[in-house]
Amino acid sequence: MSSVLQQEVLTKNKVGGRASDQQIVDKVRKAVLTQSLPPGTRLPEVTLGEIFGVSRSVVRKALTRLDAEYVVTQTPNQVARVRAPSIEETRETFAARRLVEGEVVALLAGHLKTAQLETLEKVVEMERQAHANREEPVRIEHSLALHHALAELSPNRVLGKMLTDLILRTSIVIALYKRDGLASCYLEGDHAELLAHLRAGESEAARRSVADHLQALEGLMDLGARDARIDLMSILGRTDAASLSKSTN
Repeated sequence: MSSVLQQEVLTKNKVGGRASDQQIVDKVRKAVLTQSLPPGTRLPEVTLGEIFGVSRSVVRKALTRLDAEYVVTQTPNQVARVRAPSIEETRETFAARRLVEGEVVALLAGHLKTAQLETLEKVVEMERQAHANREEPVRIEHSLALHHALAELSPNRVLGKMLTDLILRTSIVIALYKRDGLASCYLEGDHAELLAHLRAGESEAARRSVADHLQALEGLMDLGARDARIDLMSILGRTDAASLSKSTN
């Protein structure tokens, strides 16, 4: 770990206040979702404390929350690591999401208001534009926003809550195991096709659209081992002092 980088990060963190546990959660989660932190990456409390300029108790709180979100794995007396789901768990997670999200969109088909459909269509268009501009982190955010919106709109609140959980799990798996050299997991037209089925009230077609979409995503993954020797400072240490200042004022 570079001492120069460490000092620079600590200095930035001190300008405007220290990071909160929520900021640490957001930073680590984003690093995982944007493929910066591969499965198995060690997340030592001391290192994270130095990067964010906070005590180990704040780091522990953040790691506990990340564990609850299935982003990291915590084992007693061991260093926390970015989750590395097994092949079996990964397949089961995708299978569960196909069932749950398929049912949610089947229930929504033909029952969304015009304003709701227009909002979803805007998100899909923003995702398309982000992909065209090669802004993959932004594209991922729009894609997640679409699926989370579907979960929130679910007529069955239990299914909606289950879908919210499964979206995060599968998104992390996709981020962790996307094939090397694959610039994006964007599937042209998939989301637009789903919304067309929802607008037309085609329940079974919407269900099939979700199943095909998730099956295609699953096929883009490489479930082999990855090198987990990562420089956390270079990935998590790029803290924006201005954003810290706003959040602490």
